Amino acid sequence: MRPTRALARANALTPTVRAALASAAATADAGPSQATVNGWVRSVRAHKNVAFAEVDDGSGDSVQAVLKGRTAEGITLGSSVRLSGTLSPSRGRGQALELQVSDARVLGPSDPDAYPIQKKALPAPLLREHAHMRFRTTQTAGVMRVRDALARDWHDWFEDHEFVHVHTPILTSSDCEGAGEVFTLSQSLPGPEGSPAPFFPRPTNLAVSGQLHLEAPTHALGRTYTLSPAFRAEPSMTSRHLAEFYMLEAEVAFVDTLDGLLDVAEAAFRGVLSRLLAYDSRRATRARADLAKIAQTLAAEQGEGESGGEGEAAGPLDHLLAAATTPFARITYTDAVALLADEHAVVPFEHAPTWGDGLSSEHEKWLAGTHFNGPVFVTDYPAALKPFYMLPSGPEAAAAAHGPTVACFDLLFPGIGEMAGGSMREHNLDALRARMAASGLSEHEYDWYLDLRRFGSVPHGGWGMGWERWVCWVTGVGNVRDVVAFPRWAGSCRF
Repeated sequence: MRPTRALARANALTPTVRAALASAAATADAGPSQATVNGWVRSVRAHKNVAFAEVDDGSGDSVQAVLKGRTAEGITLGSSVRLSGTLSPSRGRGQALELQVSDARVLGPSDPDAYPIQKKALPAPLLREHAHMRFRTTQTAGVMRVRDALARDWHDWFEDHEFVHVHTPILTSSDCEGAGEVFTLSQSLPGPEGSPAPFFPRPTNLAVSGQLHLEAPTHALGRTYTLSPAFRAEPSMTSRHLAEFYMLEAEVAFVDTLDGLLDVAEAAFRGVLSRLLAYDSRRATRARADLAKIAQTLAAEQGEGESGGEGEAAGPLDHLLAAATTPFARITYTDAVALLADEHAVVPFEHAPTWGDGLSSEHEKWLAGTHFNGPVFVTDYPAALKPFYMLPSGPEAAAAAHGPTVACFDLLFPGIGEMAGGSMREHNLDALRARMAASGLSEHEYDWYLDLRRFGSVPHGGWGMGWERWVCWVTGVGNVRDVVAFPRWAGSCRF
């Protein structure tokens, strides 16, 4: 296909509501402009001789359509329409321009009484029951656009720093975390005389992480990352857990120390936030506008009313700006437990902090939200709490601990707790084999992984981040079920 022909086809796309409004505003001095918009009716107010409909097409802006006479026929809540007319200055409040409709076509009718999205703000649990329709709400549509913008920003950061995007497998015979919380496939094929035969020669699971597989191309490409689906058969019902979610994972070869790995991870997080906050690109500008609208919707749902005035526009970005401009704190697990123990003696936690136990959600949120008031790396956890592939801690951290520790980190964020986790990987073959034996893992099942240490192993490390937690923190939405298109959790897989 010739480039000019491809461009002509792309230009055949009808302007979005956002584009039509921007074009009309730019040529306002020349008078009202003609426009045709497509979209879905978000609200209708009918009067004796005129009707007003809010039409939204998902581009981020909606337009008020003024319909007179027969042009209002069939225009109901939830219907899809194509409206043509004149964009002119609005007489009402809340919008600069409105569409004076001269021709209206209903593309898809909607029964307004049966339409499930009856209000602009509905309780989140109710919207989850109508996940296929909630994209038409201001909040969910905005979250989807911000989620998209964040993914593009991460891709750009990785590209700028010469990382290669790799698609890791979803089907695997390995359990990266070693916790056994995997979904196992049971598909079989007809065998001899009709008896079932396994589709795969060994037990196969849905991947809980792409890390082990990502280490393989890292030993040739140097720097890699993936944004891939992950699955965990974890019956947790908290606001931070899903059975199906996305993981952003990165691996870096030739990084020698945990501090070096932390430097890379911190630069990535703060760099992506800087793109969102400081760039004047169309993407960043739209994302910031969506964040402001999401904040207004959340405030209204919480009974705080809708914020107004240009002076408050930066409110939804304050926590992003603080994280982008302030160095992340760093503390060892051992020192963190000591801090928590001191606090526990004054204001008891539900779970007493004890060296050798994992940090609970309340511990993580106190560290990031109350004590440090910002992102914090907690490093060098007890080896017994972590998977087999992690490198032992350096001598300084090991000497201060109460037992063997590994060169790892959890990155904690205010309001979320654990945002990301990573480690230096054990790159010595004999040491890795010993750790596997101590963990009861079969060398045969991980023979391919051991090959990476047999043939040209290098110091390396990496980290992984739950994508939905990241979107929650950026947008201020309080539950991961509300930042994914179709959430799956224990007991719920309707769609």
